[in-house]
Amino acid sequence: MRKLDRRNRVRFVDVAEDGADCPIDRAELLARFHAEEDGELLSGAAAFAAMWRAIPILRPLGLAARNRGMLAILERLYNRFLKIRPRLHAMIGAFNKRKSGGSDRPQTRRET
Repeated sequence: MRKLDRRNRVRFVDVAEDGADCPIDRAELLARFHAEEDGELLSGAAAFAAMWRAIPILRPLGLAARNRGMLAILERLYNRFLKIRPRLHAMIGAFNKRKSGGSDRPQTRRET
C-alpha cells in the first residue's frame, strides 16, 4: 500500500513498536486493521475502505465500500481472512526461509 500511496496521504503507524501512539488497546489494534478518517477510528473492512479512498488508484473501491451492502460483504470476507491469517503467515515465513536457504529440510544431492 505504501508504494501505491505516492502522494503520502496515508500515515502508517506500526503499533507493535514501543512508544507507538495507541488510541485504544494495543492488542485490539494488532488483531484487526484500523484507520482514522475525518477523526473517526475505523476497523476492519471500513478501515481498508478509508485507506483505499486516500489512494487515487484505489479510490473507486473505497467509494464503492460506502454502500452498506458492499461494506457488509467486505467485512465478512475480512473476517474470513482473519481466521486463516495465522496459517498464511506461517506459510509465507516457511517459504521465505526456504527461499533464503534456511530450510529445516536436509539437503539432498543428485548424482549425475
